[in-house]
Amino acid sequence: MVDTTTDTSTAPTAKPAQTAAELIIVSGLSGSGKTVALRTLEDLGYYCVDNLPSALMPAFVQALSQGAATLHDKLAVGVDVRNRAENLNRLPAILAELAQSQISYRIVFLDTRDDVLIKRYSETRRRHPLSAEGLGLAEAIATERRLLRPMVSIADRVVDTSDLNVHQLRRLIINEMGLAAGGLTLLFESFAYRRGVPTDADFVFDARCLPNPHWDSRLRPLSGKDAPVREWLEAKPDVIAFRDDLAKFLDTWLPRFEAEGRSYVTICIGCTGGRHRSVYLAEQLADHYRATHRQVLSYHRELE
Repeated sequence: MVDTTTDTSTAPTAKPAQTAAELIIVSGLSGSGKTVALRTLEDLGYYCVDNLPSALMPAFVQALSQGAATLHDKLAVGVDVRNRAENLNRLPAILAELAQSQISYRIVFLDTRDDVLIKRYSETRRRHPLSAEGLGLAEAIATERRLLRPMVSIADRVVDTSDLNVHQLRRLIINEMGLAAGGLTLLFESFAYRRGVPTDADFVFDARCLPNPHWDSRLRPLSGKDAPVREWLEAKPDVIAFRDDLAKFLDTWLPRFEAEGRSYVTICIGCTGGRHRSVYLAEQLADHYRATHRQVLSYHRELE
């Protein structure tokens, strides 16, 4: 009798289809908003690395997106003047190497007028990356522009951020650059009333009526993202009732915005200092909506 049973012990195992990696390279002048851009991409599910030497880019992509087990297929890298000049000049050849590996990439360059950059540095009192070389701020900006010319010349998109605030830049990245995955994108933002209400809010909720952890000396240095503050607030019935009422309200009305074709809604929650109650509520609501929406972001103005 012939045994017709198939021996599967040596049969080749079908390999899962490999997902093509997508790489976004964010470059631009120091102070133009690269950090905001990378954080937004991270919120959108990209694996982000800032200030990666350009020469290491192929190895970085290979390690995370190639092989039998793909770790990440959405990657973003920040490349700026902190790279060595020879790395920046070699970038076209490095990108050609990526293209040969079937890696889809695009370059976004953030530009800003010199007068705006000088004002931003004056307000934040940060040091320009090239100031260590003994250059004044205006000279450092001019030198940076010269060093980044190779990036500008090959960029797929150049964005002037001179007149954009943080929220407008985040919205541009999500919507205008086509990075959102469809559906309604939600941004939950905490803020301090003493610094004013965010100008681009669609909904504003005032949490100043709730118990304030600020008056507990142990909790004052912490924020609403820290476990001791969360536990303190969740022991207060009014906080839980306020949180649940906000969720019920938004559950009712956000679908109406989506039905009207809106792609982005900003929900702002404020308290006195913008560190405890508002941060806690923004994080709680963001977690609630991540179960039903593909793109949910949180931003804490007073913690940045």
